This record gives sequence, structure tokens and C-alpha cells, in this order.
Amino acid sequence: MSLSDLERQPPPVEGTAPCGYELVLPPGWIRIPLRNGTKEALENVFFSHMEQVPEGIPRDDAMRFRLDMRRQIEKQARAARRNGGLDLYVPVLPRGGIFLMASFIVAEMPLGQDRAAPPEEVLAQLAGEDGPDGSVTRVEVAGAPALRRSYQSVPDAEQLRSAPEAVRQAAMPARRVDYVISVADDPGRWISINFSTPGDGDLDSEFTGVLVELFDAVVGTFKWSYE
Repeated sequence: MSLSDLERQPPPVEGTAPCGYELVLPPGWIRIPLRNGTKEALENVFFSHMEQVPEGIPRDDAMRFRLDMRRQIEKQARAARRNGGLDLYVPVLPRGGIFLMASFIVAEMPLGQDRAAPPEEVLAQLAGEDGPDGSVTRVEVAGAPALRRSYQSVPDAEQLRSAPEAVRQAAMPARRVDYVISVADDPGRWISINFSTPGDGDLDSEFTGVLVELFDAVVGTFKWSYE
């Protein structure tokens, strides 16, 4: 399990707000905290979790592979922190000889909603807003109302032509799933859990679908922490 502290705010009078959350991660996945301890976590990834490399990588290239992966994770962490991220989760060990290209971010959401508005009312509004095409479902997470949106993200070819080379190289079609969850006993506060994967290159393939199912299973283990 992993634990992350939410930004502490005075708890509401009617209850005690959680100070964090817990998730059960699949084997080979790790948490990178984005508010505190990011550098230490990245060092731990490099020295403790990357002893394996994918099949086909020569031993002489193993260190270069680890350095490249460290840089990619660090780049993801910086971008996630800029967008209000609390934690970044990534796979760092190969499964079946390959590395999974996937990640998810837990972030606080500055919705700007009235703190007195019931969560169901806020979710109804969010479900009706224009957004990425895909499936929007009302669900429960940790016994609280939540919203799940599943969609495909395909870069706009015209915009990519004028984008910097680094952006063009990083942009690729991705399968995305976003959860929006109300913070228990703390009206007006919300978090999101945002998953992204290019899968095996085919966003509708069975393999890509399995990765989405894996993420949904992880969210199913979500619970609030009060310690």
C-alpha cells in the first residue's frame, strides 16, 4: 500500500476529514510523491527498482536504459506537479519481458464549487459539461459518489506540425480514464485519478483493455486514511 498526505485544511465541523488515502498497487508499480520527497523517491527508483531491463537490451546498454527511464519519470513528475498532482504512479519493472507504458496521477481538483453543494449535484454538473468524447459513468469509490470518464486521446495532426520536435515525439494516441472523487467529510474538496496508456499501439486491442481493467481494479482498492 502507499500513502499520500493531502494538503491539510481545517476539517469541517460535521466530521473529521481524511489526511490521506491508500491504494493497493500491482507488482512492479511504484509511487512518486510530488509535494515532498520527489528527489529521494526518484533516487530510490534508480538504485533499487531498476535492476531489470526488457528482453533484447544488451547488458552494456543497461545503464543507459535506466538513465533514460529515470529522465522520463522525472519529466512526468515535473509535469504532474505543475498540474496540481499529489502522486505519480508508474511501472518500473518489466512484466513478461516488456515494460508497460502506462501511468496514473492523483491530484487535487480546484473546482471552485460551493462547499455547501451536495456531491451528487456537482457530479451531475460535471457529467453534463463538454469534454472528451467517451463513456461517462456515475460510480462509487470508497463509499462516496464519483465520476468515471473513459475516452481516447488522439493528437491533432495540424497542431503537431507546428509543435516543437520534443512535443511531436512525445505525442501519441492514448487510452485515458479519469475518476473524480469527493473528499470524505470535507465538502467542496475533490481529487482526480487520471490514467493514461498507449497500450500496444492499438487503443482498442485486448492488451490495452487489460491495462484499463488493471487501473480500474487499483481504483477499487482506494480508501481514505485518517492516521
